[in-house]
Amino acid sequence: MPTPVTTTTTQDAPTLRKGSLTTTSIVFMVIAAAAPLTVIGGALPIGMAAGNGAGYPTMYAVGAVILVLFSVGLTTMSKYISEPGAFYSYVETAFGRRLGMGTAYLALLTYTAIQFAVYGFLGQQLTLLVAPVADVPWWVFSLATAAVVGYLGYRSIELSSRALGVLLVAEIAIVVLLDVVIVGRGGAEGLNADPFLPENVFSGAMGVGLMMAMAGFIGFESTTVFRSEARDSDRTVPRATYISVAVIGIFYTVSGWAVVQAWGTDNVVDAAVSNPDEMIATTAVNYLGAWSGPVVHVLLLTSLFACVLSFHNVLTRYQHAISHKRGLPRRLRAVHLTYRSPHMSSIVQTATVAVLTVVCALLGMDPVVEIFTWFSGLATLTIIIIMLLVSVAVIVYFRSRPTLPVGTWKRTVAPVLAFLGLAAALYFIGANLTMLVGGSSAVAVGLALAAPAAFITGVVCSTFIPEFDDKVITRAMARKMR
Repeated sequence: MPTPVTTTTTQDAPTLRKGSLTTTSIVFMVIAAAAPLTVIGGALPIGMAAGNGAGYPTMYAVGAVILVLFSVGLTTMSKYISEPGAFYSYVETAFGRRLGMGTAYLALLTYTAIQFAVYGFLGQQLTLLVAPVADVPWWVFSLATAAVVGYLGYRSIELSSRALGVLLVAEIAIVVLLDVVIVGRGGAEGLNADPFLPENVFSGAMGVGLMMAMAGFIGFESTTVFRSEARDSDRTVPRATYISVAVIGIFYTVSGWAVVQAWGTDNVVDAAVSNPDEMIATTAVNYLGAWSGPVVHVLLLTSLFACVLSFHNVLTRYQHAISHKRGLPRRLRAVHLTYRSPHMSSIVQTATVAVLTVVCALLGMDPVVEIFTWFSGLATLTIIIIMLLVSVAVIVYFRSRPTLPVGTWKRTVAPVLAFLGLAAALYFIGANLTMLVGGSSAVAVGLALAAPAAFITGVVCSTFIPEFDDKVITRAMARKMR
């Protein structure tokens, strides 16, 4: 293995590979993080059962609209931020380093939580897959997967992008094929627009539906994390952001509508309640044939793998960027001499997953009922809080700079509308957090307190560890050597 670089304290130290990611590469990683087949195969049936039934697919369209409005301010302000770092950079630019670092720690909590939730679910799925042959505990598979993901994260970003691209095309293809066949056969009762009718959209627990739909978009904002590695970032990043939200939103909405057509408006909720885990596989068998059931199960596993790999890349770059702000140890700034990847950050992130997995295994936690449910609930809560902070940051930033050549729609109207939509989503999430984490009030309170705890930790860290620019340090060292 080539000798890696372990420090980046001078101007000559290597940096992440600039211009290595195209719009397509970034879109692949973002959509992979959204895990389309996992959402359609797992979250969709639960959303119908616990949310607003046949009207649930509309919630994906509502979520997409909110996030498109949010993306307007996000991509516009990104042009005035000179460094990567995604969400925390926006808050820092508008409100200063302390609040920015608090947001950074909150983001680390969010992505670590959602990534670990998927590791737990993936480990359990693999355990069930091999159950007829051998009794292997879930944590063995989770640790093995983390090792593979860590290796790919250690290597170049292009390798991860190619792996994600292949897996993503396969999982989208099976769902699109299913949608086409359902439409071609006219569904169970003939095609209709029932999922979009007000009586269905506002039925049941619409708030729960919106909450679960928003969770399906976690990861779309990571386009800005890859800014320093993007080709022509001022054009690539906004384009990738809008394409990602549009593709995810349309895919979820259309596929959800197709599933309702496949079962019929009056029967789809019963199907979702009776066997949510197998609903999509059963739908595929009914419309595509017996061959499609095993294919859906295998692609669900690859979808989960693509999801954790994508979030791994996001987290390693978050840690790398925060380290440059002296919010994390200096060694995380290291960039591999050959691969030009944040290899030390990848190692740390892999170790984090391993420690969490071992601890939860020793505590005897259930990988789905507890790990997946609790950690995904936490991530859903914190990601909305972060986006609210960013929306306020965008409004404040442009309001304090009226001379910037930015129109009213981008500087005020869209960010305000996004804030209102996100505030409504946060209300529903807070009101239903106990349900989201399986009905335990104690767990809900504990997870809710994790958000301010992470934010305050970041603020305290930035208070006691002031930021120093590497160039200043290098000049000071040079003066001492004279």
